[in-house]
Amino acid sequence: MAVHRDVAPSDGLSVIAAKTVARNSASTVERAADVLLLFASSAATTLGVTEIAQELGLSKAAVHRILSSLRNKGIVEIDPATRRYMLGPVIVSLGLTYLSKLDVRRVAHPELVALSRETFETATLSVRTGAHRVYVDQVTPDREVLMSVQIGLPHPLHAGASSKAFLAFLPQQEIDFYLENNLEQVTPSTVTDIEQLRRQISEIRRRGYALSFGERQPGAGSVAAPVFDYQNLPIAVVSVCGPAERLAQEVDLCAAALLDVTRRISAHMGNGLA
Repeated sequence: MAVHRDVAPSDGLSVIAAKTVARNSASTVERAADVLLLFASSAATTLGVTEIAQELGLSKAAVHRILSSLRNKGIVEIDPATRRYMLGPVIVSLGLTYLSKLDVRRVAHPELVALSRETFETATLSVRTGAHRVYVDQVTPDREVLMSVQIGLPHPLHAGASSKAFLAFLPQQEIDFYLENNLEQVTPSTVTDIEQLRRQISEIRRRGYALSFGERQPGAGSVAAPVFDYQNLPIAVVSVCGPAERLAQEVDLCAAALLDVTRRISAHMGNGLA
């Protein structure tokens, strides 16, 4: 005899409820991802609840819940003075994990070693993150007085040689968009005048490298040039940096060695093959 079991109404409701919870969870994750992507693409370092809600078409209550959850995990932080949100320290950790897997870092490292040995100064590698760039690798020389950089700390694209080496070779539309924003005065030597920056950008493009003294860090000098991909877009920047007074006497030597290195790395990354 066949035995039939009727499904109780409560069983059916449980299945429906479970599916609803799953759909809502997926939707919440997608909204949280959209919020994080907005932070990544924005030229501003902080965003407000209303601003995020309007940009993403969400209610302020929904945005506040998402930000509260992300804040609990250290993914975002809140500025107590302005009540605006910014990316938190966990993002740096996640970013470094991602950056450590980039092929350009693997290809560039032995070149940094050779560059540091040749110039007897610190050689660095930076990659771009939206309106900023971060150091992802460095090789320091064996000498008593040297420059050392902080890995993973974001720097604006107008302050310092490595930053301007990125900015100068971006598509013109991206350069114009960046220069329309308020430019941070990182040090007294940081150039924030838009017309002066445009002149510097033209000069950097002409000679192929950027040069700065004290613009990002007082007392530091740097020569930097971009690494290009197969689309001829800058995917990284290599720099030679050291104490400003010493580097000022070594600019020609450092620039020549630097451009040789960036040409080789760019070739490895497919530049010139298209």
